[in-house]
Amino acid sequence: MKQVVHRIKSFGISPETYVKVTTVALIALVLIVFTGSAVRLTASGLGCPDWPKCYGDYIPPSQLNAWIEYGNRLLTGFVGLAVIAASLLAFLRKPFRWHLAVFGALLPLGVIGQIVLGAFVVEYHLPPELVIGHFLLSMILLDAAFALFWCSRFEPGERAFSPDPFGVWSVRALIPFGQLTVLLGTITTASGPHPGDHDKELVQRFDFKGEDTLAWIAQKHATAAFLFLFATIVVMFILMRPGGDRRALKSVGVVAGMIVLQIGLGIGQWLLHLPAIMVWFHVALATLIWIAVLWSVGTAGQIDWSKGRRSAAESAPLS
Repeated sequence: MKQVVHRIKSFGISPETYVKVTTVALIALVLIVFTGSAVRLTASGLGCPDWPKCYGDYIPPSQLNAWIEYGNRLLTGFVGLAVIAASLLAFLRKPFRWHLAVFGALLPLGVIGQIVLGAFVVEYHLPPELVIGHFLLSMILLDAAFALFWCSRFEPGERAFSPDPFGVWSVRALIPFGQLTVLLGTITTASGPHPGDHDKELVQRFDFKGEDTLAWIAQKHATAAFLFLFATIVVMFILMRPGGDRRALKSVGVVAGMIVLQIGLGIGQWLLHLPAIMVWFHVALATLIWIAVLWSVGTAGQIDWSKGRRSAAESAPLS
């Protein structure tokens, strides 16, 4: 009996193995965003009008829309297994790190939230507010998954603190620019010709500006994208200034290049009257841009606040 208890206590996984687990979880969460947007843009949102079954059965009928929708649900099952593994194994990783366990615990909670929200989306026939919430929750899950993946790659103290607090905060400042652009993009999609309907079923779209809604919100989305690009270029110059920490320069440059490509794709799809395949690439690239922003923030490093506190204490007059 003692041997069994000892084996249970001694069971664990290496940091290298755990990095692989977090990588699979991150990739799975990216893929579910891709397939979820495909459901919407191929008008498969109600390809299976009930949940969790499809037309009252666990095997969908021979309809493309049904299989696309049901395939997304099956991938959700794989995502669930991946995030549960990442969550549970965080407690078995040796050495144990509490913040990895916290990030890991957020993933299954988020997936459960996605499943519940997805059921409401189908039940209430794809209201745009719920669809947008579904996508934004996916972005939040990506935040947690990337943090888990990134932090699991390094042991405490392995990476040097950044000597450039201004540069670090400049990179972090790209986050709200990206968030605003993504938010306006989801509203634009919910105002366009791809609301996710199926078989000519009526699905609500945003129409707060009447017939001009799509053009109005598309202009705001484009403006946010150009501001995002401008901010990214400014951050690059900040990192390249004398005394700047250039460790995040490459990743921020990648973000800038991807935004340029995204703007070009956005202009192209607008001129071609929003073909579904181009809109899907637009959504997929937006997801990858967000991952690149998180990569930049991670690469920029942390600020050693204790150094500033030590310097202040050393310079304080003795009483």
